[in-house]
Amino acid sequence: MKLFHIALAGFLSLAAFAGSALSASAEDLLTIQLKDGPVVIQLMPEVAPKHVAQIEALAKKGAYDNVVFHRVIDGFMAQTGDVQYGNATKGFDPNKAGTGGSDLPNLPAEFSKVPFQRGTVGMARAQDPNSANSQFFIMFADGDFLNGQYTVVGKVISGMEFVDKIKRGEGQNGEVSKPDRMIKVTVTKK
Repeated sequence: MKLFHIALAGFLSLAAFAGSALSASAEDLLTIQLKDGPVVIQLMPEVAPKHVAQIEALAKKGAYDNVVFHRVIDGFMAQTGDVQYGNATKGFDPNKAGTGGSDLPNLPAEFSKVPFQRGTVGMARAQDPNSANSQFFIMFADGDFLNGQYTVVGKVISGMEFVDKIKRGEGQNGEVSKPDRMIKVTVTKK
């Protein structure tokens, strides 16, 4: 009987360890529903914990739902996330979209060695490296010139073909008239 209790205790300890290891390796996924289909982004809290936490908090309260892609430059990136002025269904201001943030504070830079490649998701910011808030961009192509200058928060793992269909902007700054939007944004664990 003692041997049974020891074996049971060992099994329970192993099960608890496996369970905690499994939950520790669970990945944070951000799913963006676009007009053409879902885009799934693997977030990188190990690279940019504060930025990922802010994106997740905004997504969980629905702040990103209906926010437009206000700046889209072919061959470069699609930018979105202005929850203050970019919501297509409430308070949308095409003249201010891209200048706002959220009701959460700006974040200190979390630069890393993760390169900006096709599908990389980075945080948009002003001139001040510590000014990222809610806006982010998805790379259409590699952008080595951004490496170490902007915070990487994730990588598209499925649906890049839908990102490629986002309406492009005009001119050098990529401003979009009648822009596409993020219909719904959710956070899940893989």
